[in-house]
Amino acid sequence: MKLLPVLLVLSATTAVFAADPEGFAMYKASDIVARAKAAKLDEYKAGAARVATWGNHGFLIVRREGDGAVETHETQVDVITVVSGEGTLLLGGTMVDGKTTAPNEIRGKSLKGGVRYPMAAGDVFHIPAKIPHQMLVPKSLIIQVVKVDTK
Repeated sequence: MKLLPVLLVLSATTAVFAADPEGFAMYKASDIVARAKAAKLDEYKAGAARVATWGNHGFLIVRREGDGAVETHETQVDVITVVSGEGTLLLGGTMVDGKTTAPNEIRGKSLKGGVRYPMAAGDVFHIPAKIPHQMLVPKSLIIQVVKVDTK
């Protein structure tokens, strides 16, 4: 008879976790790649798909088919995970011919100076706000980006 209260407690505990908690999300690797391949390339040789936004952060999937423009995000941090492909992240230095392209977003033609970091599948990069960066992509690169608002 002592087994019945234990089973009731386990049953109640299981019921609490049977549904996904509010805000939970899961994305299968195959879905990420499919979304990336379906994204239309823009003038910067990037196809982006905004997957979700939660409060102060959002999730994007990006496919790059060539070098990107230099970017500086004034109020957002980028947390980038490489899904597939290879490239080089150029970070820091001074942006050349920077122009505001959207609120708190500046793009330029190139970087003077900066440090080169190789990018390969599984690598994760945290790029603080206000730091110029550029992705140099010889062939193709698929990344997941979590953008976090700093304000």
